[in-house]
Amino acid sequence: MKKFPILASLLLGFVTGSVQAGEEVYKQVAPPPPPLYGVGFYGAIDGGANVYQNFDLLNGTFRDRVFGSGSTLELHQQHDVGGFGGIKLGYVFGTGVVRPTVEGDFFYNGFNFGTDATLRVPPLDFERQADASTWVNSGAFMANFILRFAPGNQRFQPYVGAGVGAWYAHTDGVTFRFRNLPLGFGTVTATTSGFSHGDLAWQAIGGADYYWTPKFSTFIEYHYLDYTTTFTSAHARTLATRHFGVDLGNASFGDLGQHLVGAGIRFHF
Repeated sequence: MKKFPILASLLLGFVTGSVQAGEEVYKQVAPPPPPLYGVGFYGAIDGGANVYQNFDLLNGTFRDRVFGSGSTLELHQQHDVGGFGGIKLGYVFGTGVVRPTVEGDFFYNGFNFGTDATLRVPPLDFERQADASTWVNSGAFMANFILRFAPGNQRFQPYVGAGVGAWYAHTDGVTFRFRNLPLGFGTVTATTSGFSHGDLAWQAIGGADYYWTPKFSTFIEYHYLDYTTTFTSAHARTLATRHFGVDLGNASFGDLGQHLVGAGIRFHF
């Protein structure tokens, strides 16, 4: 009588083992980590417009210090739009939300440099108008430190920074146009010889990238670019006295401040 329970137990164990052997075994696999956008070394090309510039020397009133005649020379700068374009090479440190970045920024910056002038000589009841302009070809060579921010999925990355470096500029000469001259001369044009100069530069930067892939983005960027100057007042005094009869004396040249707005593409290696 005991053989039947034993046989039933063996049969039940066999069936249970067969069912378990036929079941698929599932292993839990960890999901892949999210991609990292915009890390490591990169190169970029960018370009845009020099939308506004200001040079202290080209705005103001200067009085004659040589003849004591009360003559004045009024200058009003012309704010013409120029263009720029260049390359960047840099490295992004870390993979967190805040990513320090160092960058070399090298670009051509071309702009028209001009002013309207009015010369007044009160004792002679004399007033004459003129304008001066020149096209400046310059290059800026900057080292930038930037803080990049990569919140959320990291695709949108705004950034701010600053840089220091040097600039070099050349112009073929300044063209003067003298209007309403006496004795029926009308308008007379004169051009000076060309000149070159280089000095220190600094800039403040703000912008934002949008990453289409982990290694490719498009960006927009704003620069406040400042060309410092060390021209001597003797250069201006000679030029102004020769053409206008007014000595600029020890006039402060100030810095050339420029506002650049551009866009570009960035590739990470």
